[in-house]
Amino acid sequence: MWRYNPLFWVNTAAYMSDDLFSRALACLLTVDVDSKLVQVAALRHAWLSGDIVCTDVSPPAIPIPVPGRPLKPEMVSALQVGKRQPSTPEGRAALIHSLAHIEFNAINLALDAAYRFRDLPQAYYADWLQVAAEEAEHFTLLRDHLRTLGFDYGDFTAHNGLWDMAVTTAHDPMVRMALVPRVLEARGLDALPVIMRRLASCGAQSTADVLSVILHDEIGHVAIGNRWYAYFCELRGLEPIATFRTLMREYKAPRLRGPLHTEARLAAGFSPAEMQMLEDYIGQP
Repeated sequence: MWRYNPLFWVNTAAYMSDDLFSRALACLLTVDVDSKLVQVAALRHAWLSGDIVCTDVSPPAIPIPVPGRPLKPEMVSALQVGKRQPSTPEGRAALIHSLAHIEFNAINLALDAAYRFRDLPQAYYADWLQVAAEEAEHFTLLRDHLRTLGFDYGDFTAHNGLWDMAVTTAHDPMVRMALVPRVLEARGLDALPVIMRRLASCGAQSTADVLSVILHDEIGHVAIGNRWYAYFCELRGLEPIATFRTLMREYKAPRLRGPLHTEARLAAGFSPAEMQMLEDYIGQP
């Protein structure tokens, strides 16, 4: 069937095959939220069942300046996103909405990591399909919680910062691993405990409990990014810490803010030496 993408029309039925890359692209370009969630779960199940394979006859990866997403939420600049104070019911809903939007973006990011980069070990694709499925579960948890407050995904504005970095890093899997899981997603490891404490202090313990589940899984997702970043550095004979520092500066990664959640980052595979480098990097442009 035809599904609308903000930049072009895509016949997703044409991509439905036994080829991993075609199936991942179909999921990635699907606009309808519920359809995307169903397709992601089916894609991972098919991979685990051995029903789909990587093939070298799949068409090359195409640029995707805008992934499949619904018309709402409206995309605005990060400075224009509404206030998210958990002390009020609407502010709490806005906060949950912003987290749900991050998880929705993370679904597309994981699918793109599996679709875009070719000729890699099977374990690489298994990892990113796992991440996509778990991000879909996180999104569903947050959307369901948001609905209990009388709101839904799309009721607030959002920004596109996560996907912008996907476009910037589309040319190189090492750069993608460095700047998406190890920078953008790792920021969540630092931010979620702070948000959980704020929610608990406002009497929203049930919301904090949802985020606790997500934090546990996100440590694993960042660990996957760390593992594959280390793989590419070893493959290319690069020193990981110096290379990471160079890439953050070269690609103008978002400014690192403290405090860092040292325990979570170490559990996700950052070394003590990397943590010291990051501590020194805090606040630098």
